[in-house]
Amino acid sequence: MPRALITGITGQDGLYLSELLLSKGYEVFGLIRGQANPKFDLVRQTVPGVTLLTGDLTDFSSLVRALESAKPDEVYNLGAISFVAYSWENAMVTTDVTGKGVLNMLEAVRLYAGGDIRKVRFYQASSSEMFGKVQEVPQRESTLLWPRSPYGVAKVFGHYMTINYRESYGMHASSGILFNHESPRRGPEFVTRKVSLAVARIAAGLQDTITLGNLDAKRDWGFAGDYVEGMWRMLQQDEPDDYVLSTEQTHSIRELLDVAFDEVGISDWSDKVGQDPRFMRPAEVELLIGDSTKAHEKLGWTPKVTFDELVRMMVRSDVEALAATTGR
Repeated sequence: MPRALITGITGQDGLYLSELLLSKGYEVFGLIRGQANPKFDLVRQTVPGVTLLTGDLTDFSSLVRALESAKPDEVYNLGAISFVAYSWENAMVTTDVTGKGVLNMLEAVRLYAGGDIRKVRFYQASSSEMFGKVQEVPQRESTLLWPRSPYGVAKVFGHYMTINYRESYGMHASSGILFNHESPRRGPEFVTRKVSLAVARIAAGLQDTITLGNLDAKRDWGFAGDYVEGMWRMLQQDEPDDYVLSTEQTHSIRELLDVAFDEVGISDWSDKVGQDPRFMRPAEVELLIGDSTKAHEKLGWTPKVTFDELVRMMVRSDVEALAATTGR
C-alpha cells in the first residue's frame, strides 16, 4: 500500500487529493497545524480515512517528526497562506509559510530520505500568480516569472527552490503551476466563492447586493477536483518536471457574475453588484491564461469540468446549504 503525506490538507485541494488517493488504495497522512485547529472536524468528517499529524511548515522539527511517522512514498506540499489579498497585509508571515515553508519541507524530505534520495517523491504547489505581469500569452512552463504580490513572490521562491533541490540532489521533485481552480469547498474569502455565497443569499432574500473589486480582471478557472489528479500524475512519472495545469480559457469577473446569477434566474445583476476600491489589488494581475500542452502530452491530463459547470455547481451547492440551514 503506497503512503502519502499531504500538507495543507484542510484546504479544498487537500480534501480532494485525499479522496483521490484513498480511492487508489493509498494510506494517507495529513499535516494539520495545532490540535485546536477549527478545521480538524471538517477533515475528520470529509475524509475519515486520513491519519492526521500535527505540524507546521515554519517548524522544521515538526516536519521531520511527521515524515518519520508517516514514512511516505509521496509528499504533496499544498500548505500555504494562499489568499493573495492577505499577503499585502502580512507579507512577512506569507513569506515564512508560503516561501520558506517549502524550503523547510524540501530539506526535511532530503534528510529523511538519506542516501536513497529518490525514495520519496515530492510535489510542490506552485501558482499561476507567479506570472503576475505576464510576459507571454498564454503562459507556459518557460514563461518569465514576474510576480505582482507578496504571495506570488513567495511562490516563486518555493518554485525555484524545488527546482534547485531536484538539480542539486537528484530529488524526484516536481512543481505544478496551477491556474485558478475552484470548488464548493473554496474558502469564502476567494472571489468565486464570495460570489456563489452572495448569489445564493440574494436569491433567498437574505441580502440585497455584493461588493467586489475589479470586474474586468480575467482568470483561467478550473475545477479543483480535476487538478488534484494532475498532481498525482506528476508523481507517477519516471522523471520529475514542472507542469502548467489550466483550462486554456479565460473569463472575467463579469462573466462569472453572468453565470452565477443566471443559475438563480436573475438575468440583470447590474443593481446587485457594487465596486469598492478597497477590493482592488495594489498591483493588479489583469490576464492569466495557461498553456497545458505539456501536461496533455506527457501526463495525459485534461480538465473535465467546464467554467459554466463549475460556477453553477458552486452556486447550487450554496443554495442547497442555505436551504438546509434556513429553510429558504
